[in-house]
Amino acid sequence: MRMRATEKMAYLLPLCSTITIWLTFIHCTNAHLWTQEKFHHQAAPLTPDEIQTALSHTDLAQMWQRDLRPLLVTRYPGSTGSQAVQQHIKTTLASLGAGWQVTEDKFMSQTPYGPLPFTNLIATLNPSAKRRLVLACHYDSKYYTQQWHGREFQGATDSAVPCAMMLELARALDEELKSHKASTPSLTLQLLFFDGEEALVQWTPIDSLYGSRHLAQKMGTTPHPPEDASTNQLDGIDLFVLLDLIGGPSPRFGNQFQSTTYWLSRLQNIEKRLHFMNQLENHLDEVEYFWPDHPVGHIQDDHIPFLNRGVRVLHIIPSPFPVVWHTFEDNEQNLDRPTIQNLNKILQIFVLEYLNARPVPPTISP
Repeated sequence: MRMRATEKMAYLLPLCSTITIWLTFIHCTNAHLWTQEKFHHQAAPLTPDEIQTALSHTDLAQMWQRDLRPLLVTRYPGSTGSQAVQQHIKTTLASLGAGWQVTEDKFMSQTPYGPLPFTNLIATLNPSAKRRLVLACHYDSKYYTQQWHGREFQGATDSAVPCAMMLELARALDEELKSHKASTPSLTLQLLFFDGEEALVQWTPIDSLYGSRHLAQKMGTTPHPPEDASTNQLDGIDLFVLLDLIGGPSPRFGNQFQSTTYWLSRLQNIEKRLHFMNQLENHLDEVEYFWPDHPVGHIQDDHIPFLNRGVRVLHIIPSPFPVVWHTFEDNEQNLDRPTIQNLNKILQIFVLEYLNARPVPPTISP
């Protein structure tokens, strides 16, 4: 039986709609394949010679003077110390050759002391890259209403040392990151410095994590890439590595999240390799720090707002906490230099290998 023209149209319209839907689905699926690359990303191990070259760039004594001591000031949100620390971080990253883009996430938030200003700092090596390995820490210090015997709370492990480690990593790997930025446009490194991690009075869901709560919400509603409103900046995070309470002796980093056990195991693998290369100081056993087979309970920290939005988290925080935690003894005098230098080295190799970046030999003057 022959169809009339109107009957043919009535038949073809649903068919065309179905084809259009499938073509749109295929297009969107292919367009967003990059958001799945994080799940099968492979790190590229460095050779022993490449490790030696990479680690020749880092210097604990210089880090201590250049970056750590400027951070050991009272720096609760809105304080003059906080402003000085922000300026130090921005100036340091601006001085490097890799060309970091540093932006500020400024906002006001209600606190037990009324509205206070907060500022997160976001440093991105290559803003045009879709995927980011994120290193994060908080730079604020806990607020105390009065000093203790004339002493100010320094918050050395909490969290001046992690901030200094991130700045030292950016400086030590400056040439490597500059080269990687030019050669690998799809994957980059991002550094997040959070304000307002500490509770101002007592830890509650609204009196804590001021900066990370604000930035996670903002990133979750910011299109990424900018021209694609169907994906956001959180989709661009491969792995969110949060550093906290680092700097005391004999830290043990356990496993909070099975989804990132592989990457915690990789840190342990790097620790073993550096141990057998005699690159770690006062490091008697092949494994002292990273324990992927040792589960620990979930800890409230700046990763929570990101974790709750589906971001994969690697939380580098010792369990148990340092004995000086939230005391006036959390100061420079009670830091363990060999441990900090060892963790500097492990973290720097981890970043290079995750980014598939190769070390750049130091320039030798004639």
